[in-house]
Amino acid sequence: VQLQAFGGGLVQPGGSLRLSCAASGSSFSIDVMGWYRQRPGNQRELVASITSGGSTNYADSVKGRITISRDNAKNTVYLQTNSLKPEDTAVYYCNARRYSDSIHYMDYWGKGTQVTVSS
Repeated sequence: VQLQAFGGGLVQPGGSLRLSCAASGSSFSIDVMGWYRQRPGNQRELVASITSGGSTNYADSVKGRITISRDNAKNTVYLQTNSLKPEDTAVYYCNARRYSDSIHYMDYWGKGTQVTVSS
């Protein structure tokens, strides 16, 4: 599975960005798609994820400001980020997870896209 992300950039505080990530190279469905980020000096952390059925999960720090959505037909996941803060500055990584059974899964990662929130 290859993941290609689009949409990072420089935005002022309070602004918005829309990230998108398209998965290709597999005939199998992807169970969970999501976005992680790595802020300077920090470990990679989950921002939001969405299952093939549409169930979502958000980090507490982004609830109410960020919305994740997914187009299963296109194997594409979107991250609409609003009311951005300087602390949202990070490299954002797209993730795709496919389960082989109820416990075991394989993670796929895209190259990161930089989001910088600064005036």
